[in-house]
Amino acid sequence: MAGRLREVEKLMLDIVIRGGQVIDGTGAPARRADIGVKDGRIVAIGTIDEPAAEVIDAEGLMVAPGFIDPHTHYDAQLLWDPTASPSSVHGVTTVIGGNCGFTLAPLLPGDADYLRKMMSKVEGMPLAALENGTDWSWESFADYLGRLEGNVSVNAGFLVGHCAIRRYVMGPQAVGDEASSDHIGAMRAELAKAFEAGALGFSFTNSTSHSDGDGEPVASRWATHDELIALCEETGQHEGTTLEGIVPGCLDRFEDDEIELLGRMSAAANRPMNWNVLTVDSREPDRVPRQISAFDRATELGGKVVALTMPVQVPMNMSFLNFCGLWLLPGWQRILGVPVAERVERLRDADTRLKMLEASQSPEAGVFRRLADWGEYVIGDTYSAANEGLSGRIVRDIATERGTSNFGTLLDIVIADDLRTILWPIPQDNDDESWRMRAELWQDPRAIIGGSDAGAHLDRMCGAPYPTRWIADCLRGRKLVSVEHAVRMMTTAPAQLFGLVDRGEIREGAFADLVVFDPETIGSEDARLVTDLPGDSSRLTAGSFGVKRVIVNGAVIVEDGVANGATPGTVLKSGRDTYTVTAH
Repeated sequence: MAGRLREVEKLMLDIVIRGGQVIDGTGAPARRADIGVKDGRIVAIGTIDEPAAEVIDAEGLMVAPGFIDPHTHYDAQLLWDPTASPSSVHGVTTVIGGNCGFTLAPLLPGDADYLRKMMSKVEGMPLAALENGTDWSWESFADYLGRLEGNVSVNAGFLVGHCAIRRYVMGPQAVGDEASSDHIGAMRAELAKAFEAGALGFSFTNSTSHSDGDGEPVASRWATHDELIALCEETGQHEGTTLEGIVPGCLDRFEDDEIELLGRMSAAANRPMNWNVLTVDSREPDRVPRQISAFDRATELGGKVVALTMPVQVPMNMSFLNFCGLWLLPGWQRILGVPVAERVERLRDADTRLKMLEASQSPEAGVFRRLADWGEYVIGDTYSAANEGLSGRIVRDIATERGTSNFGTLLDIVIADDLRTILWPIPQDNDDESWRMRAELWQDPRAIIGGSDAGAHLDRMCGAPYPTRWIADCLRGRKLVSVEHAVRMMTTAPAQLFGLVDRGEIREGAFADLVVFDPETIGSEDARLVTDLPGDSSRLTAGSFGVKRVIVNGAVIVEDGVANGATPGTVLKSGRDTYTVTAH
């Protein structure tokens, strides 16, 4: 009898998803089919009569490959939150971390405090969460990946960041000094070790928006172009690797030398380079052509440079208390980067206010000018009696009532709250023409979907829900592209960019990374602030609607929009879980 049971178990499928509309990730029209899963793989598509340990009734539902988020910063959060919340409940089954030159390894013994403060500053991860969420006892990249192996709900792959490599080799000299030829050789050796351990690629930054906890430019910003090219050459010597980077022009418009640098780096590695993030605004009609021209120039140089762009507008909160985009307006950080009491006094000063206002509307503000529509802010949470009743109101209306300027009114409100006021800017790029331009960009092979920054900027933005928000918009909103195209852009497209083996598509033999959703209800909750991080730290998060099941490697990790804590995810490693995608 026991033998017969074992034979039946061998024949029985693990899961059958029955009767759903299958969107396979290739862009092909949805079709009704069953999907059979066994041992973590899709083994049958069509009409399936075989018995299964679990049958998921997908009648009236859609089934898609699990979504792939190519730009996250879950490097720290996954150490205390294996579910990659909230990405997994929005159908994401694979995340790529280690972007923008920032990773948690390699890590010099005794250097964790510097790294924590840097990550808190540049990526908005609460310092208390970083201090209390893990023990920081690893050193090598292999050690770090070992912490995650077998302990993640989603598949997670990590680039290795230039800042970590440079700091590991040069110590404190990494900030302020040019690397010697010996330093560069040692960095190449450490980079090679990271690739041998499974790093998916190399990431870097020389963006002027990236400073460490001491206010100094981060380590990667001190690199010469020769140093960057050398590290790209090393990257190209390892199978299944890729490149990612950010330069100052990513936030608005590239300078010619930035386009040259990105193209040369990609060509030196013979690997695609992706960058974050291309914003679309009809008030700046020449931005998109300028930014995607980096792809064209890279092609001439023998490289490939691809833009990431978001398909939804990500709600962001602003604050004069904590570091955020406002601090990146020209000259503002010098004014705001002092203790709160002194900051308040500065903000009361009429001359300082005038200088801040002029700077915020100057050409030097670049893409951050969109933050300077001061009358178009909604007041969020308030904390003083003087501000009672203002929550939810628009600054321009309050200013009209008071007979004061928009900017002056906003500053008066935040000062009354000792700068704790939460501010929500109303997007100024929500017009029909901006959305037409976005839809056109989504069809352009020079761009892919991404840029959520999930796991970062936790107190001021929540980009993780973009898959459910975009699908909802495709099915029941603006309907700018088909749902099949949207799914392809979030599955097959990133899988092909990174060379992910057997992921991003529903076909026999592929890994069973799947999401089952209700087309009538799929969507995202509004972002809300919760206190659920280590060290009693807070973050913005959002649940999902209509996500019935999320499956990773054949195991259910989300049921009816709730993560169940299962950890079937794979730590993706270059050359094993990725194949080589060349730039030309």
